[in-house]
Amino acid sequence: MTEETIFNKIIQREIPADIVYEDELCLAFRDISAQAPLHVLLIPKKPIVMLSQADSSDQSTLGHLLQVAPKIAAQEGYADCFRLVVNNGAEAGQTVFHLHLHILAGREFKWPPG
Repeated sequence: MTEETIFNKIIQREIPADIVYEDELCLAFRDISAQAPLHVLLIPKKPIVMLSQADSSDQSTLGHLLQVAPKIAAQEGYADCFRLVVNNGAEAGQTVFHLHLHILAGREFKWPPG
């Protein structure tokens, strides 16, 4: 069984969040520790611990997240320039162990990141 996370509690509306998008498969809300003018977290409603633990049954959900992310960026006024980040594991910066995509926009980003 997957451990209950803060993201599960947001999905269940046990913790408030500034939700910007929701459908049957995913939910997106503003990050409370924003690293850019736009910093939204996009999460699947199905708890997947991290990207490396997704399996073939998660393929359509993962594809859905990648299709929804640009829609959210556009909805927020950043259709042409945004960054998606997925941290996989603690050493990569993952702090909540429920897969999430960071949608970042509104400032210049450097390469390489980090």
